[in-house]
Amino acid sequence: MKRLLRVILVMIIAAIVLFGSRWYSYVTNTESPYQEVGIDINSRLPDPFNKWGCAKLQANFGTMLPPAGCQSPEDPKKWRS
Repeated sequence: MKRLLRVILVMIIAAIVLFGSRWYSYVTNTESPYQEVGIDINSRLPDPFNKWGCAKLQANFGTMLPPAGCQSPEDPKKWRS
């Protein structure tokens, strides 16, 4: 039983590290805010992480249209605040 719990815990930690590093590299990139995997991860994260990610993307790409998940509810062509 302990071995099974350890394997499950290792798998959960590995998934967090994998998706976390992919998300962080997406929000801090300087090439494009329109990477599909990054958009999917960022839009599904809890609000504080999503807001932080959108703020980082806006700092790098403020003159471009915001990706899905970072759009203002009133005007999809503007960054959410």
